[in-house]
Amino acid sequence: MTTANQSIKPVTAKINQDEHIEIGGCDLVSLAEKYGTPLYVFDEETIRTIARQYKTAFSSYPKISMLYASKAFMTKAIVRILDEEGFGFDMVSGGEIYTAHTAGADMKKCLFNGNNKSYDELQMAVELGVGLISVDNFLELALLNNVAKSNNKTIDILLRVTPGIECHTHEYIQTGHLDSKFGFDLTQVDEAIELILEQYDNLNLVGLHAHIGSQIFETSVYYDEVEVLLKEISRIKEKFNIELTHINLGGGLGIKYVEEDCPPSINEIADKIITSVKENAAKYGVQEPEIHIEPGRSIIGTSGVTLYTVGSSKQVPKGKKYVAVDGGMADNPRPSLYQALYTAEVANRPNDKATETVTIAGRFCESGDILIHNAKMPELNEGDILCFYNTGAYGYSMSSNYNRVLKPAAVLVNNSQSDIIIDKESYEHLVSLDRIPDRLKKQL
Repeated sequence: MTTANQSIKPVTAKINQDEHIEIGGCDLVSLAEKYGTPLYVFDEETIRTIARQYKTAFSSYPKISMLYASKAFMTKAIVRILDEEGFGFDMVSGGEIYTAHTAGADMKKCLFNGNNKSYDELQMAVELGVGLISVDNFLELALLNNVAKSNNKTIDILLRVTPGIECHTHEYIQTGHLDSKFGFDLTQVDEAIELILEQYDNLNLVGLHAHIGSQIFETSVYYDEVEVLLKEISRIKEKFNIELTHINLGGGLGIKYVEEDCPPSINEIADKIITSVKENAAKYGVQEPEIHIEPGRSIIGTSGVTLYTVGSSKQVPKGKKYVAVDGGMADNPRPSLYQALYTAEVANRPNDKATETVTIAGRFCESGDILIHNAKMPELNEGDILCFYNTGAYGYSMSSNYNRVLKPAAVLVNNSQSDIIIDKESYEHLVSLDRIPDRLKKQL
């Protein structure tokens, strides 16, 4: 059984009677005319469909907690949708904590994660009642204990560990191998536990947390990750006479960006994880733990598309043809950072046959600002609307104002209705935080 992460397009995508691409019952050409481009478009039905597919896939296991990985894309509207679907939130900054809180998320179902949390961020997490904090290092243990003590609270924590599992993703998005900036090495776990038991009275260790990477296409790594954590829990039980009750496996399930991509279904990884928990809990003599899963990209990636308007073009003599759009590396840096691949179609005439191979270039002042190399397209004209699929994850969340270009708007579509969930920036907003020292002010 396939799940929505295995599709390039949102579940509601179709060609309508005007022969335009439509998502969520909304004509993409009309959205481009109404809101301008570049434009991020998110399909609510796809978000909810994938969230429910996760819950269904893990429904046979009684102790499961779903945490949306907020770093992929987080706004108040996205928080509301996933809160309604029963998800908590994996948060990695004060900004994400504040967004979840102000949008009405159940903070007890949330986790604060990250490798260099500040004192102020930890203070905010404790004050707002974040349910779990995943502690990454020795400094954080001391900081968090001080924060908890000053608030007269005992905080449930996980220890984030590096399990030594290397999956075949881009090296920049591998996080579970031994040479990593994240988490305690397994050889450091005992020292951390001794500190918690002997000095840090305001910390209550309940489990272990690991994350093995992003855009993962292998299922076996999830089995191995569970085994590493349960074996470690068994060792801790034997040495310290405490039995940890939670494992957080992170997220990382891949999605289908191009036809050649073959990510596993949500059901496949659920089966692998549940099987591993049951087999390895029995093998190592520990209770079956509460499992935390942190899907981000696999929920929001397929749910989002980005619309661009075609501008200039350039045919290099005896070389490539470049077609420029009105966005690029500032609204989607992934092609420049990771050599990420995307699929695009002409939203205003998707039935036209591809007749040429072009390089789709961004508008920014960098030679590396290329969105797609060797894209097979119909002949593109100025004013055509391009729809880039699977841009919901790490597009807006990694965007910038490079070249002082305004960040685009984001809209949510559902049942033929479109709603702004992030306003397009204005020039006034762009300069609103700028300050001119008095000595530089122009004398009138």
